[in-house]
Amino acid sequence: MFCREHIERIVKDCFTTYGGSQLDTPVFERKEILAGKYGEDAKLIFDLMDQGGEQLALRYDHTVPLARYLAMSGAITAQAKLWQVGKVYRRDNPVMSKGRMREFSQADFDIAGTWDTMIPDAEIISLVCTILSRLDVGEFTIKMNHRKILDGIFEVCGVPADKIRTISSAVDKLDKMAWADVKKEMTDEKGLDPFVADKIGEYVKYKGGPELLETLKADAVLMANANAKVGVNEMSILFTYLAAYNVVEKISFDLSLARGLDYYTGIIYEAIVEASAPPGFTSANAFASSSATPSVPSPSAVQAPPKKKAAKKATASPDEEEEIDESQVGVGSIAAGGRYDNLVGMFTAAAAGEGKKASSLPCVGISIGLDRIFALVWPKWVERGMRSKETMAYVMAAGDGLLAERVALVHELREAGIKTDFLFKAKPKLPAQFAAGEKDEVPFAIILGGDELKEGLVTVKEQRWEFVDGKKAKVESNDKGTKVKRAELIQWIKDKPTFKDWSSGKLIV
Repeated sequence: MFCREHIERIVKDCFTTYGGSQLDTPVFERKEILAGKYGEDAKLIFDLMDQGGEQLALRYDHTVPLARYLAMSGAITAQAKLWQVGKVYRRDNPVMSKGRMREFSQADFDIAGTWDTMIPDAEIISLVCTILSRLDVGEFTIKMNHRKILDGIFEVCGVPADKIRTISSAVDKLDKMAWADVKKEMTDEKGLDPFVADKIGEYVKYKGGPELLETLKADAVLMANANAKVGVNEMSILFTYLAAYNVVEKISFDLSLARGLDYYTGIIYEAIVEASAPPGFTSANAFASSSATPSVPSPSAVQAPPKKKAAKKATASPDEEEEIDESQVGVGSIAAGGRYDNLVGMFTAAAAGEGKKASSLPCVGISIGLDRIFALVWPKWVERGMRSKETMAYVMAAGDGLLAERVALVHELREAGIKTDFLFKAKPKLPAQFAAGEKDEVPFAIILGGDELKEGLVTVKEQRWEFVDGKKAKVESNDKGTKVKRAELIQWIKDKPTFKDWSSGKLIV
């Protein structure tokens, strides 16, 4: 659990560093609150019913409950930064090894209120870059797009208005499906004209950096569309701010990014790592070059990844789950979000009644998948010999048990903020006490002796570990420890580099 707590501690520290205030919303909502907000993903909502027959549902994310909370507050929060950390639930096929579960932890940071264009959006992207850098998830990329640019592309390509959201959902699968498969879904399953699909394919191949904006601005047909023009102008402003935050090199402006949720209205983004895509799937690799030229092969050159999923049996019931081959599943995005300017207004309008004016509140935010990050960080944690517990000192006694003296010192150390433990025996043997402390990889073994206590001294032995033949082992030493004045013990421990660096969790030499 120390690794999980380490991840959560860093995330929360970054949230407060960026000026956020904590919020806690209920785990379940009335079903009508969640309905109509998630597009095709609505089928993943867990339905509940209480004893009185009221239709309820487990929360799918933190965003909709936050919008409901803001609406209940009258949507009068002029400017606010709010964060939440908690469980969310989805009726998805779990893949435990990749951090994909039905119950999982998400950490959200949202900025509500009317601000100058794209400033809060840039703040959110800076925040996620800061968090992922501190968590050491490895090389990461922030894929970014604008919903209005995407809508503009669909409109100029000829997508009917009533199909824009469903076609957007199909495009969003290009990070794990070949273009040929995405096109087939558009045409065969969703009824889109193949000619229109091909026109979309010419646009969604593009990915790059700020220079991609010049390519889009040079497209007279696209710039004649009002939505696309607004989106391109806002992206230009955003890249200026991201340069000031010094995060442009982390950005991939990717026209294939769609984000399937219905409530997004502006900028959308997601953070990915190499493990995000299915293993071996390189044709849709999101680690794009910075060139504004298409970096995805033409549809005819795209090869689908090997399919090793077990197909559903022909006689399977509709509720029967498909077997998942974990070796063919990627971690997916580890953080995602965007701007949702109308979601709060949907709730205030419903409360106000038909024909009545209702207040709204623009918002932008990010959701961070803590379990997916844990799936990435944990192997590195083990490989580096990181700790699994936070105990920093273990108080022992040599000779007569000295239970009262041990308890008194343990209490004193804990009061001083030093995480401390001891063996729950009146007269334990010293080897048993060392074994207990070493099991938890405690760096400071504090040994009490009757004669030393009379002199106002204790013995402190610093302990470290090393890898031997791939296994973590304690470094053996003939050092008998350091005599430290009892009254100066707390400061002595706190001055040690091991204590100052304790939050890293590393005690390997």
